[in-house]
Amino acid sequence: MSIPSDALPPDTALRDAAPTAPEAATGWTPRLGAAAMPFRVRTTRGERGLADYRSRWLLLFSHPADFTPVCTSEFIAFARAHDRFQALGCDLLGLSVDSLFAHLAWVRSIEAGFGVAIPFPIAEDISMGLARAYGMLHPADTSTATVRGSFLIDPAGIIRMLSYYPMTTGRNVEELLRTLAALQESDASGLSTPADWRPGEAGVLPPPLTVQEAAARSAAGAPDWYYLSQASAGR
Repeated sequence: MSIPSDALPPDTALRDAAPTAPEAATGWTPRLGAAAMPFRVRTTRGERGLADYRSRWLLLFSHPADFTPVCTSEFIAFARAHDRFQALGCDLLGLSVDSLFAHLAWVRSIEAGFGVAIPFPIAEDISMGLARAYGMLHPADTSTATVRGSFLIDPAGIIRMLSYYPMTTGRNVEELLRTLAALQESDASGLSTPADWRPGEAGVLPPPLTVQEAAARSAAGAPDWYYLSQASAGR
């Protein structure tokens, strides 16, 4: 949780998103199923905090640096997929340790050079406080920039997916969309999604917990007692 902005001088307000003392003392780290740590930051579209995204999904993602080729390719891909994320009730929030002014210049450069407007906010994290808290700094890879961290946070503020890509490897935006849709499918139907699942395809039932359930699965024509596909109720 950030220090309240009115407790800081104007030139540093909202720049330090480091955890408060209680959070730091407990050694909070991002984990699946854990509540996301609150934050409030300056972005290219005004102040943003975790609380602003309650009731919607949020993809919080970090990139190593502005004005770099892989990061530029990622932001173009995210911008082109923005409407698809929105259709799934998910907002995007980018972040790096670059300044707000670098972000603003980079956004203008992308629009001028590639004809792509960036429709989502990019947060500055000059102090690296938020980056440290969310495990976006990996010293063995780089100690001065964030790796490509991605966090899907659900409307209740729970971390549902997290991943880290190295500096040299751009993310697969289609896979992030697929993962978001898969999580929403599981929430809605109670089904799990098998390998390479795509929206509209059948899911699989959780494994049986009793002999009777196992026998029922076999009788239902499953390939084996532990594996039974099923379409969601909405299909």
